[in-house]
Amino acid sequence: MKITVAIDSLKGSLTSMEAGNAAKGGILRVYPEAEVFVRPLADGGEGTVDALTEGLGGRIRTISVSDPLGRPLQADYGILTSPGQCEPLAVIEMAAASGLPLLAAAERNPLRTTTYGVGELILDAIRQGCRRFLIGIGGSATNDGGLGMLSALGYQFFKEDGTPVSPGAAGLSELSSIRTGSVLPELSACSFRIACDVTNPLCGPNGCSAVYGPQKGASREDIVNMDRWMQAYAVLTARQFPHADPTVPGTGAAGGLGFAFLSYMNAVLEPGASIVLEETSLESFIRDSDIVITGEGRLDGQTAMGKAPIAVARLAKKYGKPVFAFSGCVTPDAIQCNDAGIDAFFPILRSICSLEEAMEPASARKNLSDTVEQVMRVVRRFS
Repeated sequence: MKITVAIDSLKGSLTSMEAGNAAKGGILRVYPEAEVFVRPLADGGEGTVDALTEGLGGRIRTISVSDPLGRPLQADYGILTSPGQCEPLAVIEMAAASGLPLLAAAERNPLRTTTYGVGELILDAIRQGCRRFLIGIGGSATNDGGLGMLSALGYQFFKEDGTPVSPGAAGLSELSSIRTGSVLPELSACSFRIACDVTNPLCGPNGCSAVYGPQKGASREDIVNMDRWMQAYAVLTARQFPHADPTVPGTGAAGGLGFAFLSYMNAVLEPGASIVLEETSLESFIRDSDIVITGEGRLDGQTAMGKAPIAVARLAKKYGKPVFAFSGCVTPDAIQCNDAGIDAFFPILRSICSLEEAMEPASARKNLSDTVEQVMRVVRRFS
């Protein structure tokens, strides 16, 4: 019996690998002879750095960067060295430096918040020898079109009088010229896979300012102004980089950071789970397995729309493998997951308790392991 386990983190409770190893424990109680392959799983958002670094034997590097308001902040990213790859892979979550949770509600102001810290993470990784990057860009506090990140990498953005623009979206309103003479030379040798699961364009009613501006602290007036400034920024960018296209789906991700990556850097935007599955070589494990186990903290209708467990299930169905999913809780619309490739799913909560008790790591680990054991007993009895 060969079983592949790839479970997304149970956020606030278990990491991806902790959840996977808990499931493995339950399997081995029933199938002590089984080969169980625990693989990391994430969707490019929160937990991706921890999942891939822990699961693939990488290392975490912690450096001081600028937070969204320019204050010092300790931020982590992962460095992975893979067999057959001459250069290490840097795994970065932009939210580690420029995420909305880093700010108090009263501090949220996209006119001021910057992605400069994201650029500092990339710069440090380049100095560590990384030339391949996997970057998740969800959860931003910014709407600066990526000006901050690009500035940290040597791009220069000037006002009409020749002085640098201000940080944040306010800098877009001042932008008159772009210079590339000081760009970090190593940047041209780098490739970037950007985990992006939104399809918003840069500008317009579905653009980053209109859709995501309010949650970042923007007023109605700010939204109108930022959208206008973003359009002017796109025009100016296209003069330097003719391939720049603000209508491409995903350019509006992370307050225009998607546009910056596509226009100024050797980058592609891809669904986060797909990137992770490829980087972890999950398909090769699933292909040779008899059963596939996946899951996440909460299974619901959103899961069925393509989150990480469904990406695993679709890959398993390519080879006709049965798929079981386990989660902290399920909602009535989780039944949609059955049509999306998960053959059966199971909530792991085994008694009435508070949310805090359910999320306590030791309890979650035991609940997951015990639930997997009971399901595997059914498998063994009727196989």
